[in-house]
Amino acid sequence: MGRRIGGAGGGSDPGKGKGTGTLVAATAFVLVVAGGTTGAISIGGGATGSGTAVDSAFSRDLNTRKNAGKKSAKKGRADEAWNRLGLRSIKKTLKSDVKCLAASTDKVREFLLRTPCESLTRSLLLVGDDRGNTAAISVVWVSFHDRADATAFERVERVHGNGDIKPLAPTALNLADVRFTGHHFDSCRDGRVVTVAEAEIMNGHLDNTDLDVLTEVAVWLPNPDAL
Repeated sequence: MGRRIGGAGGGSDPGKGKGTGTLVAATAFVLVVAGGTTGAISIGGGATGSGTAVDSAFSRDLNTRKNAGKKSAKKGRADEAWNRLGLRSIKKTLKSDVKCLAASTDKVREFLLRTPCESLTRSLLLVGDDRGNTAAISVVWVSFHDRADATAFERVERVHGNGDIKPLAPTALNLADVRFTGHHFDSCRDGRVVTVAEAEIMNGHLDNTDLDVLTEVAVWLPNPDAL
């Protein structure tokens, strides 16, 4: 689910996502279509570039693949989740902290000043296919002392323009600087833990649906510190 309009710097809601943030990922696939022309086929859409628009296996069963990816993610099987989407994990890093304040901005930071978190875990992943298309995904787990605090935090976090928990810097994976826009964003709450996922393109071709699918799967990954 994307972020809602509102908050400082709100403006129009940029599609499904949230609006301010920093990094993440999705991937497209190259297909030679009849007649020899080549186009880029996204995970969930038609061809782009010079090729004729065609349906691919990814577009025809996108929801099936996404739902299968979610099931794998919920079981903590990250590699399997990406494989369900025709991708593989290339790099990943993880950082845990008990202080959320230093990693937060704007109204999200103001909330955490009044309602401190219990712990913070951030992960940065690079996923891609065998043709060099790659995307970066940020996943953040924020734990609170009770469910009410977690619910209130997610309500603030979801609003476009309210700030963010900053993703890990791309230099953690030796990646070029990429700014997470927050346009491709999802969040969920499980008890006292709120999970936030964002994604951006690194290399190759993909569309907004691709990036949204990546966040919708990534947001179900369990906190590694809780496993």
